[in-house]
Amino acid sequence: MDARTPRRTVVSVRDLRLALPAGGDRAHAVDGVSFDLVAGEILCLVGESGSGKSMCAHALMGLLPKAVKPSGGEIRLDGADLLAQDEAGWRDTRGRRIAMVFQEPMTALNPLMRIGDQMAEMFEAHGLLTPRERRARAVALAGEVGLPEPERIVRSYPHQLSGGQRQRAMIAMALALEPAVLVADEPTTALDVTTQAQILDLIRGLQRRRNMAVLFITHDFGVVADIADRVLVLRHGRVVEEGPAEAVLGRPREDYTRTLLAAVPSMDPPRREPRSGPKAVEVAGLCKTYSTGGGLWRKPRRVEAARDVAFAIHQGETVGLVGESGSGKSSVARLVMRLIEPDRGAVMLGDDDLTRLSGEALRRARSRIQMVFQDPFASLNPRRRVGQIIADGPVAHGVPRSEAEARARDLLRLVGLDPSAMERFPHEFSGGQRQRVGIARALALEPKILVADEAVSALDVSVQAQVLALLEDLKQRLGLSMLFITHDLRVAAQICDRIAVMRRGEIVELKPAGALFANPEHPYTRALLDAVPGRTRAAA
Repeated sequence: MDARTPRRTVVSVRDLRLALPAGGDRAHAVDGVSFDLVAGEILCLVGESGSGKSMCAHALMGLLPKAVKPSGGEIRLDGADLLAQDEAGWRDTRGRRIAMVFQEPMTALNPLMRIGDQMAEMFEAHGLLTPRERRARAVALAGEVGLPEPERIVRSYPHQLSGGQRQRAMIAMALALEPAVLVADEPTTALDVTTQAQILDLIRGLQRRRNMAVLFITHDFGVVADIADRVLVLRHGRVVEEGPAEAVLGRPREDYTRTLLAAVPSMDPPRREPRSGPKAVEVAGLCKTYSTGGGLWRKPRRVEAARDVAFAIHQGETVGLVGESGSGKSSVARLVMRLIEPDRGAVMLGDDDLTRLSGEALRRARSRIQMVFQDPFASLNPRRRVGQIIADGPVAHGVPRSEAEARARDLLRLVGLDPSAMERFPHEFSGGQRQRVGIARALALEPKILVADEAVSALDVSVQAQVLALLEDLKQRLGLSMLFITHDLRVAAQICDRIAVMRRGEIVELKPAGALFANPEHPYTRALLDAVPGRTRAAA
């Protein structure tokens, strides 16, 4: 923050306590938290999942879950106690004085309303402007947040925009009424590195121009290094450490903060011996084109998700696929799994071409290659117990249920969970534990190849480090080969033997991880590396 700018405290939080329902592990989601939000400054709240970061944000917005109640302390906005106001007061506060940008805009935006109508709704809810003025202001806001062709964007529905464009639209809505405080709850977690860098630059630029106070919640210390003026570290609902970003990141006082920082993946890949043995899988000339849209007034759009993609994974090797959203990474993963049909090309598992198999032969081949998905909560059946989920695959392949359940218990131990977890449902686990269940399910058929599609992107840094260590350990113990898809180059540096960089459906560079990071040849690879959060400050 500019030293010449007067330091005006906009929000003051004192001894905030948010009570949880009786019978849980903790009495409070937030226990005695105090901090100030200053105009023209960005305060980052960091900590592991369950530390109370998002609860603090939701308390500022009056959006706490019904089961969570303020039991002490105060939140003052320009001197007025927010916790003492009624729902009418909150409706006036939200948007006009404090606004929020959520983590996942696709769930926060109304899928049935055009973007411009949703922006205009902000003014309508507060009785401001005429319909014509609201539309003009929506177009102006779209332009201010850097959306291309604002007139077209405001006529579009959320599903017609990219992830980064949806997040820009959310930011535009949050800024519509020119609030004094912006709360950003993990707004870049699901974005690739270049889009993430653009959104961070946008928030920082808007904050400076408008002299806003920003509360930025994140578990990514690279993002903290790029954007924070001050940092507040939370653990189990309590403040562990607070201070200027340079001090907390460079000279942390507390062991917990040092542990979090140590869990951040390094950009320096460990030395690995190149793999040159038999090939576990070989992909050759893989092509896939999607046709979208089309109609009376719109021409169909063709997108090449995979264009002559070719690579091999040797036994015991991990090959990473990295690139921006829309580069084709996940499409290649699904093509390799034969979850979608290729237009042409081959996926060789030994002597079998997966693209040409069908029926029982395809089922048997698929048992040799299994997938770990990005969101285990979405990919695990919420109505089945974990033991059933893990055992179902082997049972479908003819293994007796008793034998499959015994194997499930062994797998739970293998991934670091107690066998008693067999009787629990997915919602009873943390995010990291659910991902371990997803890994156990993938291992149930004793595959030789794992395809991990953004398997750690939604996890906080400490849990992410645990899951990466688990995958590396399982790879060594079970002789697995792995195709690892990620938009996080720091993660790729730590787990991948070789890395393939994808852009618009093509592999533009494929090298050993150490060589790629030390000497990137393609301009696109260099651009990706330059966009990694925290890289500039770390280099300095």
